[in-house]
Amino acid sequence: MSPLRWTAERMDQLENAARRGLRVALSRRGSEYVVVAQRVSSVGRHEALIGRLPMTGEDLTFRLEDIDSFQVID
Repeated sequence: MSPLRWTAERMDQLENAARRGLRVALSRRGSEYVVVAQRVSSVGRHEALIGRLPMTGEDLTFRLEDIDSFQVID
């Protein structure tokens, strides 16, 4: 699957999810994750989503260029 094109609308969806603490279902390298969005920030030279796994409380970092698809869950 090719990487997602990050339009202004998609970035707004992701940033809004982080502000509101919403769950985000995303796919990266063939694996699917459901995380609670914490923030969108720079990690090194890359933009990334920081999300918390609800079951363990572990924070995961997803570089935006590695995300194949995502959906905000209200």
